[in-house]
Amino acid sequence: MYPDAYILFLVEFHSTRDYFECHEILEDHWKEAPSAERDPVWPGLIQIAVGLYHERRGNLTGASKCLKNAGVILGPLPDRLQALGLDADRLLQIIQEQLDHLGEPFRDINLPITDPGLEAQCIRLCEQKKTPWLQASPLEDTDLVHKHVLRDRTDIVHERDKQLRIRDKQRRSRGL
Repeated sequence: MYPDAYILFLVEFHSTRDYFECHEILEDHWKEAPSAERDPVWPGLIQIAVGLYHERRGNLTGASKCLKNAGVILGPLPDRLQALGLDADRLLQIIQEQLDHLGEPFRDINLPITDPGLEAQCIRLCEQKKTPWLQASPLEDTDLVHKHVLRDRTDIVHERDKQLRIRDKQRRSRGL
């Protein structure tokens, strides 16, 4: 009923609170579709996770920008959010409340899941992974809080170099 990537996103979002991983999971899922068929709900949910990631790190400007973008993207999509088992109105309220409290001590949010079956599926996956559902962010875990700075970027650097070589080859073949 729901995409596997969405279930994994919800588990990371509500259990490990690895908002960076949430972004990675949904971005990969979103990019699987051809450009013309990409569902805008995914970038909206990604923006929430990225906004929380920034806020937790103290980057309030980045948090504000991402959370506002999430509201702009998701506001016109109540039917899509409802199809994903979320309360659209409550979600927009939660985003605004988070924006209103930027600068205060960080607090996680829980997405307003309306489908008990979806939540049960997420809880079962948490039990399998031995991670608690709805745990608070482990703010002392610097590897989690600053993941984008501390992660191994070798694959990213190699992919970027590969794409640069491809573009250079294409330019040379066009005589530029």
